[in-house]
Amino acid sequence: MNGVTPHIVQYQGSKRNLAPQILKYFPNKFNRLIEPFAGMAAITIAVSQQRRAKYYLLNDLNEPLVNVLKEAINSPEKLIESYTKIWTEQLTFEGGSIAHFYKVRDDFNNGNQCAANMLYLLARCVKGSVRYSSSGQFNQSPDKRRMGTNPKNLARNVLLISSYLKGKTNFTSTDYREVTRSARPGDVVYMDPPYQGVCSSRDSRYFSGIDFNDFVDCIHDLNRRGIDFVISYDGSCGEKHYGVDLPVDLGLQKVLLDAGLSSQSLLLGKKETTIEALYVSQNLRNIVPPIVHEQLIFAI
Repeated sequence: MNGVTPHIVQYQGSKRNLAPQILKYFPNKFNRLIEPFAGMAAITIAVSQQRRAKYYLLNDLNEPLVNVLKEAINSPEKLIESYTKIWTEQLTFEGGSIAHFYKVRDDFNNGNQCAANMLYLLARCVKGSVRYSSSGQFNQSPDKRRMGTNPKNLARNVLLISSYLKGKTNFTSTDYREVTRSARPGDVVYMDPPYQGVCSSRDSRYFSGIDFNDFVDCIHDLNRRGIDFVISYDGSCGEKHYGVDLPVDLGLQKVLLDAGLSSQSLLLGKKETTIEALYVSQNLRNIVPPIVHEQLIFAI
């Protein structure tokens, strides 16, 4: 089960490249992985590739995104066929591929939010970055340098991901707190909420922001019920820091992960390393080996 972890499509903020580092803090075997902020489910895919969990729960407040995951896993052939049709249309579309993107985006915003339309917009938009207006309209622009994920490459990855997760995965699109309340001992909750340094009261990927105090209360509840969890939460790039540490009284282990050189900094002629922080729950920190970059922010 070694090798590169497949992905459905490029997605900004994906933890796919960090998955090998993050999974060091997961048990080798456990009952169910719950992702309340699934995005494109990079960690779930990585865990399922290694067959660590029996079951999976994928949740995201962005329902069209969840529908992409659901169709990719449960009906991969249908998604591949529909996506291939949309992707191929841009090659001969009157006005060119850019005009085709805006047509699909208009269709999506007018109510045709099928999985294939959402997937095409993700595959073709700038940096695979989901963005919505205050009225809930998808408003990201197309990447003019590329045509989006080739259907043949997408098909190979989607079929592989489906083979890992079909028949083992449930899907929801609701508030993260409701999802975490469903966790039971033996589950692992992995949370990757909207980046602190980018959003506060509202995040354009999720329609609403994540309140810091509410989030801390959610973590306290997981601790109280003995639920294992791992959280990607804050970080830094060069001298710039994003967000604040989670409270010491949560009893977590903070680990600093090297995410490599910042592509944005390189464009500006700088070489700055991106560091992302991982918080590990009390029980899990006791079962994993120490790692060089760890910072204990609380010790019994």
